[in-house]
Amino acid sequence: MSTAKANLTGSLVRKQFLISNNQLKKLSAISVSKGKSEAEIVRLAIDAYDPEGSGAESVPELMELLDKRLKDAIQTTKHASSVVANTLKQLKR
Repeated sequence: MSTAKANLTGSLVRKQFLISNNQLKKLSAISVSKGKSEAEIVRLAIDAYDPEGSGAESVPELMELLDKRLKDAIQTTKHASSVVANTLKQLKR
């Protein structure tokens, strides 16, 4: 066992859960496709679970980010359009 795994194992607590056959099939499929153990998939799912959205940015922050990204995209599109227009003019000569 690697040192990192040994350190991780020392901080883990053994738990047992009941899951449906469909959940078991899904867990197994995810485990195989990601190349991770089923236990690791469960730990990752627990870490990602946030029903209250407490880890999410606030609406104003998201709107500000969206505004900036849209302005950047519009500017980039205008520049690309200008380059294409100039290229087409040169090709027509």
